[in-house]
Amino acid sequence: MTENTTILRTADATPADFSHVTTWVFDLDNTLYPRRTDLFRQIDERMTSFVAELLNVPADEAKVVQKRFYREYGTTLRGLMTVHDIDPDAFLRYVHNIDYSWLSPDPELGAEIAALPGRKFIFTNGDRGHAERTARQLGIFEHFEDVFDIVAAGLVPKPAAETYDKFMALHRIDTAHAAMFEDLARNLEVPKTLGMRTVLIVPENFETAIGDAWEHEGREGEHIDFVTDNLTHFLRSIR
Repeated sequence: MTENTTILRTADATPADFSHVTTWVFDLDNTLYPRRTDLFRQIDERMTSFVAELLNVPADEAKVVQKRFYREYGTTLRGLMTVHDIDPDAFLRYVHNIDYSWLSPDPELGAEIAALPGRKFIFTNGDRGHAERTARQLGIFEHFEDVFDIVAAGLVPKPAAETYDKFMALHRIDTAHAAMFEDLARNLEVPKTLGMRTVLIVPENFETAIGDAWEHEGREGEHIDFVTDNLTHFLRSIR
């Protein structure tokens, strides 16, 4: 981050910055749990395996295709559907067949989410089953009104504007009184244009080594209001 960045970190967030917020929207993977748990690596590896079997190529070649689709289409699934016309249900079942015991219950995070005033949602490019299993393992599922998943989005992933429009319309959300928490900066561009408060979740100590380098692009954009590497502490700071 540069010295003249307009992005504020956890210590700069105050209750006044969020006093108008009555709807709280959270991404799922690498947002409601930290990247260091490495849960998403299981999904990533299964996506590579799916692509390798589909295209009958070695894992290293499949990984290149997988990541290219992810970056160009928003999700690997969208790329596979567009280019190879795959069955999305089969893909989602396969890649989310993972071990959720890697996650430990997080009662502190649950308490902070429960204390937020108003409505709370999970908005994910994954499917509902994965979101429910993840949130239940964390012990926080009961605090959310609903999950808006990739199926509800018509299989069009964030950051497509139409997907946010579907979510907002379905739940009648007043974006001027909403906040969104995400681990990918590009997924906060549309929420910011809609008038939402935006919070970017980054790896601990603001490191960029975890994940693909391009995933961390845009952190210094004007569409990011706050950046934090600890969601629990951030939520506590704005209460």
